[in-house]
Amino acid sequence: MSRATRVMVTGAAGQVGVDLLDVLEGVIPPGGDRSFQPDQRSIPSGEFDVLALTRHELDVADRDAVHRAVRAARPDVIVHLAAYTAVDRAQTEESECFAVNGAGTESMSLAAHENGAHLIAISTDYVFDGNKGGAYVEDDATNPLNVYGASKRAGELLCSSDDTVVRTSWVMGVRGKNVAHVIADRASSGQSVRFVSDQTGTVTVASDLARVLATLVRERPGGLWHVANSGTTTWFDVAAYIGEILGRHDGFATAIATTDLDPAPLATRPIRSDLSIDKFASAWSALPDWRDGLTRLIRDRRSRGANR
Repeated sequence: MSRATRVMVTGAAGQVGVDLLDVLEGVIPPGGDRSFQPDQRSIPSGEFDVLALTRHELDVADRDAVHRAVRAARPDVIVHLAAYTAVDRAQTEESECFAVNGAGTESMSLAAHENGAHLIAISTDYVFDGNKGGAYVEDDATNPLNVYGASKRAGELLCSSDDTVVRTSWVMGVRGKNVAHVIADRASSGQSVRFVSDQTGTVTVASDLARVLATLVRERPGGLWHVANSGTTTWFDVAAYIGEILGRHDGFATAIATTDLDPAPLATRPIRSDLSIDKFASAWSALPDWRDGLTRLIRDRRSRGANR
């Protein structure tokens, strides 16, 4: 019998991390799709030997701690999910943001290569400025509009060319805090919502992203990969669709312009940052449509109730 693949996961308590731990154990996470197997192979229990590290167990901004952790774990693959993700707060905490997303990713890359491990690092659509006028492919020029996006771009540049860098966007999971839960809570309580209709992007359901990451752990392709659910949408359309799932139709969601936001967000977002997933779909298979993903998320959210 072959040896289990040793996988170290940073940021393991986050919404993608908890789903990835399930997937690597052969368990379908909440909101998951059993039929979605990009590499056409199920994941049996015992294929992966996982070391899950939360931010309390590993401060990725501490270079020495990162190197010690990787030397001790001796992983075959590192999935680096730990990140500074407070987009607006990053505008006033630039050094803290770069310490995690930039220098922390560099430390992880160096430690991985020193110990013979393959790194899979997560980046964002916010490395783009939104001015292309169409979906972004992996080779498009980057031009971040905010500190968070700039810090993630720095992390990309500090990775080795052998590393696998996954850009994703608008991540939402059953577990963890995200905009889908805010919308669903308001829909269920009889309230209404106002969301911008002039910011276009791609939704990524955490359970589907986790299954993609398991494929990349197996394949270790290296290079840049865009990963998101199929289809382009807006924040308003996301809100309206969640309302429909929960029986709220006309009048639940109101479309507004970004300039109507009050207070205005500290960080500027790209107006259009949807990711083309053609490269991933050509190599393996496209992720399910974003509506399918959100339907699963809301269904399993309701079944979990307050324990999500």
